[in-house]
Order: sequence, then structure tokens, then C-alpha cells
Amino acid sequence: MHNVRKINDALYYVGVNDLHITRFENMHHLSKGMAYNSFVLIDEKTVLLDTVDKVGGQQFLENVEAALAGRKLDYLVINHMEPDHCALISDIVKNYPEVVLVGNKTTFRLLDQFYALDLKGQCIEVKEGDTLAIGKRTLKFFMAPMVHWPEVMVTYEESEGLLFSADAFGTFGSLEGNLFTNQASFENEWLDEARRYYANVVGKYGTQTLSLLNKLANLKINYLLPLHGPLWHENVDWYISKYHLWASYMAEEKGVVIAVGSIYGHTEAAAEILAGYLAKLGVKNIRLFDVSATDPSFIIGDIFRFSHVVLASATYNFRVFPPMETLVNDIVAIGIANRLFAIIENGSWAPSADNLIRPQITKLKNVQILNPEKFTIKSALKEEQLSALMDFANKIAKTI
Repeated sequence: MHNVRKINDALYYVGVNDLHITRFENMHHLSKGMAYNSFVLIDEKTVLLDTVDKVGGQQFLENVEAALAGRKLDYLVINHMEPDHCALISDIVKNYPEVVLVGNKTTFRLLDQFYALDLKGQCIEVKEGDTLAIGKRTLKFFMAPMVHWPEVMVTYEESEGLLFSADAFGTFGSLEGNLFTNQASFENEWLDEARRYYANVVGKYGTQTLSLLNKLANLKINYLLPLHGPLWHENVDWYISKYHLWASYMAEEKGVVIAVGSIYGHTEAAAEILAGYLAKLGVKNIRLFDVSATDPSFIIGDIFRFSHVVLASATYNFRVFPPMETLVNDIVAIGIANRLFAIIENGSWAPSADNLIRPQITKLKNVQILNPEKFTIKSALKEEQLSALMDFANKIAKTI
């Protein structure tokens, strides 16, 4: 049975949810599934904008058929060739053999890598600013390479201000009946997951994201229609302003993320004392994470939110404690910038975590490490170190 949602007189939502998936890209933890958005636009010509993940295949195909209501499908616009959005292309071509596929040069290269389709004469290759008339409406295409794959583009329909934004502006989580953000409290229910999605999926490509935002700056966007998560019909500029912050690697708020890599609890105990000292000094936003128990994507999401980061790590076999090493690698790979860091190390017989973490963090742009001298715990924090730990907290608090 189809599950089609009418957005306006010409636009239909034909996407699907996966309520069972627990890892996005087999990597980032999901607690509320994932939405795969897709749209059918009806004019003199009919247009399907992207497909969905294979898990929703049957539902999706029934949705498309219902939205078309007996009409043929004229165009399939491929904004993004990642498999969670392109998995049903072969099925669409099979069901609608006259459909014309619209994409850019890189789109079709990737299409050939994924599928063996005979599409001679059925492809339109578009470039920056190209248009496609579909009747009263005209689609315009803007290239968005590396947001977050090289072939990504976005599609804009001017008369109604529709922006089909590919993975840009997406969010982790499935849709629970309501399609639009104005039907729920986005800041309370979605913002953390939107930030976590951006930080971990798109976050490495801040420069490219800013380039896309510059292209969109003069467009009137009435409907912001990403491929994941809720859709936007109000407060679009507010959400775009969040993207400007995130893409610039600027903190949204003053606050401290304390990430702890502890084996037997001694490093964790020191981090908890530090958190208490910070609270006593008036720091309001403090997030304390055990890197062994928390998916790194959540920690990265809060690092994008807050201004300060403390990395407190045990030493393990002359290395950084492995879960902390994973987090540090992610921080460096994403290219976190414009943050203040502090480091605490622990080790019973060869403390060396600081020597390994510090060179990694100093690779980042416009970062400062607040403790130029190492803060080392040997096995367990001692009473005589408490004053030094309070000094450590003061250095952090003074910059907040």
C-alpha cells in the first residue's frame, strides 16, 4: 500500500523510513532510524527527484506509481549517487523504460560504476546553472561537489522556491508522521541530530559547503527539501545560518566537551573532578563523555557545538587509549578548527598520551592548547595535584 504525502498542488513526497537501521553508513549510531526522502513533481512533464535506499524499495515504487496517478515518468533527476539515494534507479528504469536521467558528468561516471544500464539517448548531462523546462516550471541546477560526494548537485525550482538540496541540510532520524519542521519543535527534537549529521557526514567539507551556501544566497527558498530528515517551509534562513556556523567551524556556544579515555576509572575520576571545578567557576555548558561507551559521532557533534575540548586519556601499550585514538583521528580527519583544547594524560609506567595527542591537535587550524605544560597523572590523581587541577580549570574558565 502506497504512502504518498501531498506537499502542494504539484509536489508529492514519496520517501520512506527505515525504523530498524542502527548505523548510518554502517558507522554512525542511530537511535531513531533514518528517513530517505524523495519527491515527485508534476507539471507538463513529470519529474522524480532521487530514489531511496534498497530497504524501502517496494514501498517507494508503490509511492511513485501512486503519485504519478497513471502518467508516465519523464525525468529522474539524480542529485546524489550514494547508494542510500540511488539504489532504486535500475527499478525505475525498468518500470518506466522511457525515463530520461538528469545528472552531471560525475553522476554518470558513478552510475556506470554501480549499474550496467543501457541508457543510450536517455541521459541529459547538466552543468552549473543549466536549466530544464518541465512546463510552467523550470528546474535549475547548481553543482555542490564534496557536499559530501564529488557528483552532488542541488536542484532549484524558482516559481515556488523549491530547493532539493541532496544531503545538505539533512538530519539523522526517521520521520514520525510530520514532514515539516514547523510541525514539531526542531530545536528540541531535531537540532542535535542535525548538527551530528552535518559534523560527521559533511563536516570535513566546510569550504565546499560555504561555496554552496554562497550560490544559494540570492535564491528565494520557500521549501528546503533535503534527502534526510524533516523538510522546511518556515525559518529556512535560521537553519541556513546554522550551516554557515558549522561550515566555518565556529562554535555555536561557549562550553566544554570533556572526552575521557579511562581503563580502571582513575582518569575518569580526574575528569569528573575537573568538571566539578569548572561548574564551581561558573561554566554552564559541560559535556562529559566516556569514549569507550559513547559513539564518536555524538562527541564530534558536541565539539561542533561548543568552544572548548578537554581530551583526558590513559596510555595503553605506549599508545593513546584506542577509543580515544579513534576520536582524535576523527577530529583531525574532519579538520575541526577554531577551538581551545586541553590535554590530560595518565600512565602507570610510561605515560605518553600527551606526546601522541598534542602533535595531532596542533595540525588543526586556529586551535590553541591551553596547557603548554603537560598535566600528567601517574596511575591515580593525588591530593597534592588538586591545586594544579584547579589551576587547569581556571585556565579553561577564564577563556569562557
